[in-house]
Amino acid sequence: MDIIPAIDLRGGQVVRLLRGEYDQETVYANEPASIARRWQEGGASIIHIVDLDGARDGEMKNAEAVRSIVQSTSIQTELGGGLRDMASIEFLLDELGVSRAILGSVLLEKPELAVEAAQKYPERIVLGIDARNGMVATRGWREDSAVRALELVKEFASLPIAAVIYTDIARDGTLEGPNAGAMVEMAEASPFPLIASGGIGELSHIQTLTQTARSLKKGAITGVIVGKALYEKKFTVEEAIKAAAAAG
Repeated sequence: MDIIPAIDLRGGQVVRLLRGEYDQETVYANEPASIARRWQEGGASIIHIVDLDGARDGEMKNAEAVRSIVQSTSIQTELGGGLRDMASIEFLLDELGVSRAILGSVLLEKPELAVEAAQKYPERIVLGIDARNGMVATRGWREDSAVRALELVKEFASLPIAAVIYTDIARDGTLEGPNAGAMVEMAEASPFPLIASGGIGELSHIQTLTQTARSLKKGAITGVIVGKALYEKKFTVEEAIKAAAAAG
């Protein structure tokens, strides 16, 4: 089980939102690169980055902050938020040097873009599926769709996709624990490895998710994104990695 620390960017700062609400923001740092180095030193092998401004506005807005993260670390990075055309995906992967691009809103709005991107960058495209009550939410979680998350992931089954990140919006930033039932449903429906996101607040949550992953087919759930709990010092990256290893 990979422990994947999150860095959410807004206005060049590291922030966290509660349940995706932009007016429920806490600022944690002004230098994203220093946070990224901390996560690397803690043993993380990949960092999850979200351009919150980009997710809301439809175009990347924190490119320089992203560049600083990539240049100051030697581990993998993945980013979502504002990737709505091929040019932005190419800029992210080829110019900024991010390892993987996360596509979210375009999965509904421009599915052909996901096809083109996955074909050009095999195993470097990640599906970012965010759900509220099982239904897909788009555009920085501000708009709900009539599409079930479990059905959306199946539409891309034939593509060389690296993974699917499944976020339960109702749990995100709450520290209340992940929605294990929803994660299992998605893992069983998804043709791609699942990375769970939303709600991790203590080490027992990671241990439970790791044990849940063991009950499924091998590789069904491969990682978990952790954000607010790290910033609130509920535990460290090192402790999370050890907890996952002990439970696995």
